[in-house]
Amino acid sequence: MCAEPVGAEHGHVIDLESRTILCTCRGCYLLFTHRGAGGKRHRAVPDRFRHAPRFGPGTALWESAGIPVKTAFLFRNSVQERPVAFYPSPAGATESLLPLGTWDELLADTPAFADIADDVEALLLNRLDLGFECFLVPIDVCYELVGLVRSTWRGFDGGTEAHEAIDGFFARLRERSEVVADG
Repeated sequence: MCAEPVGAEHGHVIDLESRTILCTCRGCYLLFTHRGAGGKRHRAVPDRFRHAPRFGPGTALWESAGIPVKTAFLFRNSVQERPVAFYPSPAGATESLLPLGTWDELLADTPAFADIADDVEALLLNRLDLGFECFLVPIDVCYELVGLVRSTWRGFDGGTEAHEAIDGFFARLRERSEVVADG
């Protein structure tokens, strides 16, 4: 955004219209931390991580939205004025339609996630053998997962490398997240 070089540790800003993630220096990042800054076109991506190890509403969501894989992320897109759901695939982030009311029900069932920020934070759901877990994460983390799937997926089922990489991704998320009440 400016001529200042960014190091390995840097912030991100979302261009709300194009959905582009921009790497920023600390100064540019701070300019967009307040809602409405920059003419409401850009928003800084916060650095919050929360984890509900058991997330009961995940089953109903999967059934109603018809999500064909074990991981999806949801966020409220303020430009479109609606919640959206995506799942990572070898082709990139694939959108899945959400039934009306799903977003409100998810937030009502999990008060620890009710303050999620539009556009820049997402609920990342992961189906486990015994149910679902849910994370509140910065949106760039979701696209990191999409890139991981794209770069490691081989064949129909992904292969060992992809499954190990995805498992490692979620293990790192669990380590850095604040554990909250189950949904």
